[in-house]
Amino acid sequence: MDIKKVLNQLEHYQTEAPNRVFSMYLNTDPSDQDQQGGEWKIHLKNGLNNFETYLQDDSSEEKRNFWAVKDKVENFIEENRLNLKKSVIIFATGEGDVWFADTLQMPVETEFHWEDEPVLGQLKQLHETFPKTGIILTQKDHIKIIDAELGTVKDTVFYELDLNTEDWRQHQGPHQADSNLGSGGAKSSKKDELDQRFEENRSRWYKSIAPKLDKLAKDYEWAEIYMVGDSDEVDELEANMNKSVTGEINKNLLDSDEMSVLNEVKGQ
Repeated sequence: MDIKKVLNQLEHYQTEAPNRVFSMYLNTDPSDQDQQGGEWKIHLKNGLNNFETYLQDDSSEEKRNFWAVKDKVENFIEENRLNLKKSVIIFATGEGDVWFADTLQMPVETEFHWEDEPVLGQLKQLHETFPKTGIILTQKDHIKIIDAELGTVKDTVFYELDLNTEDWRQHQGPHQADSNLGSGGAKSSKKDELDQRFEENRSRWYKSIAPKLDKLAKDYEWAEIYMVGDSDEVDELEANMNKSVTGEINKNLLDSDEMSVLNEVKGQ
């Protein structure tokens, strides 16, 4: 999902009766005190039924368009019932030329619209508050990159420095501690040696990974970039990047789950 592209498309869409655009922002946040009993189900039912009542005396063609939208909305909710997050946003037309539906980690105010154009106010506000964001976490020879938008983690990339070849290698799966360090005192001694070697070569090694990070920032079209890690490492890495950094957090969060990191960065 690229919200910027979605907004650009919807902002230029306009129609007229008997075709209309359905816009829905539905609060499904289970942490909201007003949602403890699943009240969103009642709000959804009432919101949809209100339009049917309103359309009683309108043309049958417009009612058919609304029924087509209603079926799509109810099907989407049913398919995602077990995976609902904090909100659902839907834009749809009966003719099918507009269909956008997603569940988000960001709360919204519940509202329903059946108008000549999409009602985009809340989506625009969410996009301004939580734009395409890149989070770069450093821990010496390990770097994790999180791609996020609208409070949702979209992708994760890992790099690990091969100390034998001095190449940064991209790999899948979570960061793993080095199992080749031995155990006990030998492990501690080996780690000290590796730490010393890293500090001696940090500038050169971070300079070699910086272009890869700049390319990711371009490919993901990040509007904001945050750096997380030891202050010296973060400063070194930032100094070698061309992209501007929005902010930094001097904590070791490399092994934290992605949503916890995102919440820490965005202050949720």
